[in-house]
Amino acid sequence: MLSTDKRTRIHLLMQQEIIPSIGCTEPVAVALCTAKACSVLGRKVEKVEAFLSANVLKNALGVGIPGTGMTGLPIAIALGALTGKPEEGLELLKLVTPEEVEQGTRFIEEGRTEICQQTGITDKLYIRIRCSGGGESAVSVISGNHNHFTYIEKNGEVLLDDPIIASKEDKTENDVPLNFRTVYEYAVDSPVEELSFILEAARMNRKASGEAMLHSYGHNVAGSLKNRNGLHVFGDNLHTRMVISTAGACDMRMDGGLIPVMSNSGSGNQGIAATMPILTYAESESCSEEQLIRALTLSSLLIIYIKQQLGRLSALCGCVVASTGSSCGITYLMGGTYDQIVYAAKNMIANITGMICDGAKPGCALKIASGVSTAALSAVMAMENEVVTSQEGIVDEDIDRTIENLARIGNSGMQETDQLVLDIMTKK
Repeated sequence: MLSTDKRTRIHLLMQQEIIPSIGCTEPVAVALCTAKACSVLGRKVEKVEAFLSANVLKNALGVGIPGTGMTGLPIAIALGALTGKPEEGLELLKLVTPEEVEQGTRFIEEGRTEICQQTGITDKLYIRIRCSGGGESAVSVISGNHNHFTYIEKNGEVLLDDPIIASKEDKTENDVPLNFRTVYEYAVDSPVEELSFILEAARMNRKASGEAMLHSYGHNVAGSLKNRNGLHVFGDNLHTRMVISTAGACDMRMDGGLIPVMSNSGSGNQGIAATMPILTYAESESCSEEQLIRALTLSSLLIIYIKQQLGRLSALCGCVVASTGSSCGITYLMGGTYDQIVYAAKNMIANITGMICDGAKPGCALKIASGVSTAALSAVMAMENEVVTSQEGIVDEDIDRTIENLARIGNSGMQETDQLVLDIMTKK
């Protein structure tokens, strides 16, 4: 059993990485950075310039902005400048009014926003905002984490210079070295009362999923599965309900819905995929609350572990990671042993590694649906002791080395893919 000290550190890590968010994380982080710079300026903003890493640009070009009916960065920047409250963190757009959206639209039409790609940086998550007005200026920088300010200045005077996370991308102040066995032991052996906080993530994401059942959002992936043709092809069964509940929350979020979700490692979609398939399975199969808590913890912490190696933003779609977590959680709920949970993870990595991230957008719900479906298949196979072996492809006999292989592909192997995807997106 893990020591009390290590359990405490993992608990703090999970609380840091599993937080509420409204809307897609990248444009909201840009709005947050803008709000901070404008707050530091302390006067009417005349111009906002945004300098963003390629990955932030990619994830913010085509996604809905909460409460606006609009997509993309200009409205996020305008709302951050005009109405944003940096103390609200990643929920700062939750109280946006129609009047404020109208003001933001005028701000854009007046040519008061400028967006550029920041060159000469290594951080994949980098946001630099410069706002000006009345002959004064202020700069704020978010780097490494979506809500971590690493630099602030006003009129050339440096108010904050904290490059620690910026220089060690994706490391957090509570980072804990993890491996697959540690993740499993924490989820399965820790006192359940230490883990019960994870239920709030499931409750919050279920509310987001429920909202999607009331309205048509995005490409209506969930609704398509529920209609006559969807039911005829896929049937009304547990598998379909798992896909519907998960894709629905993504439909809502990517279309700019105002319901918050509980994110994981900087991604709301990862938080959704980490929880909703497991919650749906547990409720259908009448699993106990303790079983649900442990399965959710296993899924969520496994995602954090993989993202420690992969990084917050990469060319690899986050649903690959998140669905791997949920597959392991489902296998646990099925009564799977440690070895069978390992089998589920290996089956996932053998199957959908290589799915590209081509930016946050309503179409992400399609990838989420594919991930959940694969998660269910991998769990079912694992329970039959069927696993992709080390003789096949990127799977290693050791699960941690298999995860390292996944991370190597997402980082080193797909760098050119990442640049090509952004080039295609920006030249259409």
